Amino acid sequence: MAHMPASRPYHHGDLRAALLQSAERTLREKGAGALSLRELARDIGVSHAAPGRHFKDKQALLDALAMEGYERLDRALAEAYGAGPGFERRMTALAHAYLGFAVEHPELLELMFARKHRPDSSAQLGAAADRTFGSLTRLFADAQESGEIVDGDPERIALAAVANLHGLAALIAGCALDADEAVAGLDEHVHLLLHGLKPR
Repeated sequence: MAHMPASRPYHHGDLRAALLQSAERTLREKGAGALSLRELARDIGVSHAAPGRHFKDKQALLDALAMEGYERLDRALAEAYGAGPGFERRMTALAHAYLGFAVEHPELLELMFARKHRPDSSAQLGAAADRTFGSLTRLFADAQESGEIVDGDPERIALAAVANLHGLAALIAGCALDADEAVAGLDEHVHLLLHGLKPR
């Protein structure tokens, strides 16, 4: 009797999760252009029509993968938010969580920020992004209330921080910056971000 290869993740009743797992593996190894619902079906050992029960087309699958990425990043940032008292400590923990996710899942992060999404997914993905980066906005708002940083729109301040961290992630993804070096210097990077370059 033939046995199904152990690498196939599919179990009855969990087709959607199996498709997303296989899709993320393909995204990581070959890129989004190589994704095919038919190939994913073959990979997990189901009929070529089976993925249609969960995903209308390839873009719907990519959007679901991006949504899952936001949920995972949100959990990582939320956990880092509870790193303990002190604004700089929390900001450093959040920076490590963000950069850690970016180093571990560069292709997924790129997909999350892609502009091409189905119209019916765009609003959901936008809301997911707002929830995810809400941890940073909340961090700056709390720091303003405790007098640790200057006044101003906390969303604008959070945007500057996210842009800074995402820039590091992009440099790593583009091989312009070594990931280990970036992570090792991240505490100093956050310190510079928070205190500026003026002599003190």
